[in-house]
Parts: sequence; C-alpha cells; structure tokens
Amino acid sequence: MMDAIGPAGTWLIAALLLGIAELAVPGVFLVFLAIAAAVTGVVVFALPDLPVAAQLGAFAVWSAVTVLIGKRWYRDYPVEGGDPMLNDRSARLVGQVVVVETEIAGGHGRVLVGDGSWPARGADAAVGARVRVAAVVDGEVVVEAL
Repeated sequence: MMDAIGPAGTWLIAALLLGIAELAVPGVFLVFLAIAAAVTGVVVFALPDLPVAAQLGAFAVWSAVTVLIGKRWYRDYPVEGGDPMLNDRSARLVGQVVVVETEIAGGHGRVLVGDGSWPARGADAAVGARVRVAAVVDGEVVVEAL
C-alpha cells in the first residue's frame, strides 16, 4: 500500500494522523509536528527522489522550526483561562462567607466551608456565627467578622 501512496502521501497521511491525535488529546504540541510532516510531504512531492535520511532530516528541522514558532506565538499571545484560580482551592475561599462550626476562642476554632470543615483562626466567634474568609495560611482559614 505504501508504494501506491508514495513517500509524499505517507508524510501527508502522517500529518493528518498527527492532526487528529492533537484533536483527540489536546496538548498544543502534536499540531506542530503535523505541520512539519505536511511540509515534509510537500517537499517530498516536489523532490520525489529525496532519500529517506534527507526526508527524516527535513522532518526534524521543520519540527524544530514549527515548535519554536509555536513557542514564540504562545509567549507573545498567551491564552487566557476562564478561571485563573481553577486549581487553587485556597485562593478561591478568600471572600467567602462561612459558618463557625467549633467556637473560635483564643484565636482558634473550625469553620464549615461547603461540605467540609477547616481549621480557622481569627477573632473570637460563637458556633453558628457567619464570618468572612480573609486568607488561607498553611492550610488554616483566617477569618474576620462580617
């Protein structure tokens, strides 16, 4: 089958498969290899007698070029995420109003955050009081009165 397709067709099919793989497992990397394979396919189509070693060398060079271009592109035009604190649960707590679970006495107690309980420190507060999370320090919620 490879003889029917030819070397250029093989590179173009490799480019297509790499592009599909990028869609299946998005990581913004395989697309650059797909572009390099497509360029190599076009070069091999234009120069059908190009030895396999030269084809692999061209693919390696074009891979490096496309990855460097992509790296610069993402540096100059960064992709903004929808939620900058997506993986920072502690930062997401700041500003939330929570309920005191265990009395805050002497500066220490526990508060209910969602369906969990967190150690807390701050001004004294009775059980059931509502307080605001001011910060999270070393896994302990720092609260302030509303």
